[in-house]
Amino acid sequence: MKIVVAGEKGMLARDLIPMLAQDHEVICPGENRLDITDEKRVLDFIGSTKPDVVINCAAYNQVDQAETGREAAFRVNAHGVQHLAVACHRFGSVLCHFGTDYVFDGKNARPYRPDDEPNPISVYGESKRAGEVYVQSILPQHYYLIRTSSLYGKHGSNFVYTVLRLAESNEVLTVVDDQIMSPTWTVNLARGVLALIESGNFGTYHLTDKTGIGITWFQFAKEILAVKGLDNKVQPVTSEQFRRPARRPLYSVLDTTLFTQRTGYEPMPWKESLKRFLDSL
Repeated sequence: MKIVVAGEKGMLARDLIPMLAQDHEVICPGENRLDITDEKRVLDFIGSTKPDVVINCAAYNQVDQAETGREAAFRVNAHGVQHLAVACHRFGSVLCHFGTDYVFDGKNARPYRPDDEPNPISVYGESKRAGEVYVQSILPQHYYLIRTSSLYGKHGSNFVYTVLRLAESNEVLTVVDDQIMSPTWTVNLARGVLALIESGNFGTYHLTDKTGIGITWFQFAKEILAVKGLDNKVQPVTSEQFRRPARRPLYSVLDTTLFTQRTGYEPMPWKESLKRFLDSL
């Protein structure tokens, strides 16, 4: 397959591209040639290259900043995705786009399935949901929409790096213990993406590392320190005590059953993923 990757400098893309390149032709145009917020540039590039698949790794991920930067978030997460969907529809390419657990309100008592009704509670979540709607309405069949959660990896800022950095200078770390999610190693997500686009099974999916009914950020932080052999104390707090500009869903675990059924790809247990990641540093 000929695959175009938008946002190739991102944390996910930098793990994904080498995997794709083993068996496929991968084109990484850079933002100068493929700025997804520029409709004409998107149409011109996709029209000239006519890829089989376009994988969109470009995103505005500043959750708190989005509360006062709504226009910037929607420019990338909604309208940029719209431009890609229109171009893919016009030139016969398949779009692979990434969603987030933050499109849900966190009121579920079980992991969210792909067909559960989104109800974002932050500007970031709203912008990401708007992008999903563009994909699903413009490309009613030929798309892969993969919602994921709490990414960490070698090539970008993330919670694991933050915990390790704070552990160097703080004896006690303060971490929320009432937000339940499933952390996801970018290497595992990349493997799943490859399995999905090679399966040809279009649709909306959820993919994270395996946590069962989920873990809290407090539990995740404690495991990070334990794997590294650090003895910092971790103080659990509530979301109310640790207020941030953007609301987060209290429960945002994603059900990955459909993904495994359609691809045969089985998510890795979260503790194994974390250990492998930390061992690779």
